Parts: sequence; structure tokens; C-alpha cells
Amino acid sequence: VMVWLRRCTHYLFIVVVAVNSTLLTINAGDYIFCTDWAWTSFTVFSISQTLMLAVGATYYLTFTGVPGTATYYGLIMTVYTWVAKGAWFALGYPYDFIVTPIWLPSAMLLDLAYWATKKNKHSLILFGGVLVGMSLPLFNMVNLITVADPLETAFKYPRPTLPPYMTPIEPQVGKFYNSPVALGAGAGAVLSVTFTALGCKLNTWTYRWMAA
Repeated sequence: VMVWLRRCTHYLFIVVVAVNSTLLTINAGDYIFCTDWAWTSFTVFSISQTLMLAVGATYYLTFTGVPGTATYYGLIMTVYTWVAKGAWFALGYPYDFIVTPIWLPSAMLLDLAYWATKKNKHSLILFGGVLVGMSLPLFNMVNLITVADPLETAFKYPRPTLPPYMTPIEPQVGKFYNSPVALGAGAGAVLSVTFTALGCKLNTWTYRWMAA
């Protein structure tokens, strides 16, 4: 009975965490609508995406103990997000304007840290966390610069439900200066160590709950 309980709980948690991770980051491309706050939003979204990836992928990785599962988790999030972003395309937004956050390379680095340190959990937290935090903003900026001009597109495809504070206006100077990647990566490098540790702790709690 305990074996099946563990298996069912394992799969249930993976689905719940992956789905919620995706839901919390599903509109992570929305910062391109509010160009006045684009860089600030990019930094905030970088940290939130790092949180969801690091916690979920680490939990999954340490639960299975098999390097490669973090990448698989990142793939699940990516597929879920592409499906949801398809709704944007159906609403008439141009294909080259739809942004899907890039999680896979960061998840692969997490797997690499776990594998290279021979499944050392503490090294995973320290090295893997720093690698995820520093890499995710970089990959997402590369992703972002390939998108069609945000200001032009925002006015061309206005959304009637857009709240006033997100209404696109001309860019202003001084919002987090002009280095969102450096700020996001710097904050991510520190915070994702904590995020990764939380993923490991969730795994421990799950085992204890199932063994009770």
C-alpha cells in the first residue's frame, strides 16, 4: 500500500506543481505590453520564474534521484505554456509577439550540477541554484529581443481588458536603470539557492508525510 501511496502522491505532486508553476508564469510575456515598466517587470518576472522552476524541478529531481528529471520538468512547463499561449494567437496576436519563457537550459544546468557532484544535495542547492538564477534572465532576454516591436504591437493590438496601470506609454528613463539581465541574474543567483533548498525540503516533507 505504501509503495502505491508514494507513487500516486509523487505523480499528483508533479502535476500540481508543474501546472501551478505554469499558471503563475503564464503571462510572463505581458511585460512587453507595458513598455514604460518593461525592464522592471522583466526583473520581477525573472525572479518569479526562477522560483517556480527551481522549486519544482529540484523537488522532482531529488524525489526521483535521477539526473535528467529537472529537464523533463522544464519541458512539462514549456509545453503547458505553449498550449496556453496558443490562446493569444487565437485572439489575433501575431505569432512573433507571443513570448514563452525559456526554462529548459536552466533546468539542464540543474541536472548537470546534480550529476557532476554525484547527487550531492548540498552541491545541488549551492551550484545548481546559482546556475539557474544567473542563467534564466539571460536566456529570457535573448528570447525577448527576438519579439516584434513591443510599443508598436501594443498599440496595434490593444486589449480592452488591460488595466490602466498597464496601458502602454512611451518609455521613461530610470526604471531599474537599463540592465534588467544583470539585476535579475544578480538577485536570482542569491535567491535561487533558497528556492532550490525549498525544493529539497519539500521532498523531505513529502516522504515524511507518506511514511506517517
